[in-house]
Amino acid sequence: MDRKLEKKFWTKQRIFMMGGGALLVFVLLYSLVFADHRSKLNVEREKITVSTVQKGIFDEYIVVTAVVQPLKTIRLDAVQGGYVVGKYLDGGTMVEKGDSILRLENQDLTLSYVNHETEIYRLINELQSTRLQLRQNRYQLESALSDLQAQLKAAKDLYDRNKLLYDDQVISEQEFLKYKIDYERLKEQNRIEVESQKYQEQNAELQIKQLEGTIDRTQRNLELMKASLDNLIIRAPISGLLSSIDVEVGSSISAGENIGQIDVIDGYKLRAQIDEHYISRLFAGLKASFEFGGKTHELTVRKVYPEVLNGRFEVDLEFAGAAPEGIRRGLSLPVRVGLGKSAEAVLLSSGGFFSHTGGNWVYVLDGDGTRAVKRSITLGRKNPEYFEVLEGLQPGEKVITSSYDNFGDKEVLQMN
Repeated sequence: MDRKLEKKFWTKQRIFMMGGGALLVFVLLYSLVFADHRSKLNVEREKITVSTVQKGIFDEYIVVTAVVQPLKTIRLDAVQGGYVVGKYLDGGTMVEKGDSILRLENQDLTLSYVNHETEIYRLINELQSTRLQLRQNRYQLESALSDLQAQLKAAKDLYDRNKLLYDDQVISEQEFLKYKIDYERLKEQNRIEVESQKYQEQNAELQIKQLEGTIDRTQRNLELMKASLDNLIIRAPISGLLSSIDVEVGSSISAGENIGQIDVIDGYKLRAQIDEHYISRLFAGLKASFEFGGKTHELTVRKVYPEVLNGRFEVDLEFAGAAPEGIRRGLSLPVRVGLGKSAEAVLLSSGGFFSHTGGNWVYVLDGDGTRAVKRSITLGRKNPEYFEVLEGLQPGEKVITSSYDNFGDKEVLQMN
């Protein structure tokens, strides 16, 4: 008799199917909950630069290009304008104070000098003639006064004698009055003559003083014009190197025009042009340095020129000691100018990443260096070598510091 067999629920096929389904559900759940969904990009390790975050001393400074210049430079400006008729020295020549460099010609100035010279001769002759005329007039007036006083003396004598005769009633009153009237008339004439001569004397002296004043002023003007003529010869105001002379024979020069310069070569300084961004942070006394001849040489900021042209301003730097051997005018040198005191900080090497991220985030490598993950950070001050890290990085961590231009917005970089 046949027996009915019961059908098993857990067959191999069913076990396999349910196990596969459970595995599929697990994979789906893991993918949704636990898997890394961040955007990734494979990069070649050899094509990136990795820097290690470190703790050290942060020096805030900038590197600028400075040019060697003489410690003192004297500009040569034409005091008077004119045409160049003689050039005695060329640029690059050593000169002594007073050496002639150029000779100019100014016909208007020369003609004016001749006219003033002629005028002063005329005034001198006029003064001499006035003095001579005054002397002649004085003799004539003295002679006339002498005659008048003689007449007055004779009239007085007659008056005195006839008064005695009149008092003794020897002569009549009418005859006496005739002598009295003659005497008083001559007496009045004498008074008028004395006053007139005094006035004429004062007037003549006034004319002489005016002429003397005019001559004196004309002579001073003539001396100034002579000095102006002397200025047509341009001479070296100091001893030194005539570094440039920018005119040739036949050139026309205006008064005040710069024609060259003389360098005093007893010392040198450095002059740098710096971006206007730093103008509020630079002042006299800041320290600087540069490399030359295999040695580091110290500098000090001596003067900051406040005028800004084309977004840049100028700074003069002087050597802390003697200028290095071999320094020459016009030599360009990279100079490191300090902007503040040194301080301990967390440091990240500078690199091309900053232009892409603005210092707001970086790619930080994990422990085994197989991938780099995007991380937000905060940077502070910077110098040409390092950034000061304020937040987000710890010493010893490794950061990609080369350019991020090829990484797009990927959050994870997988190292190959």
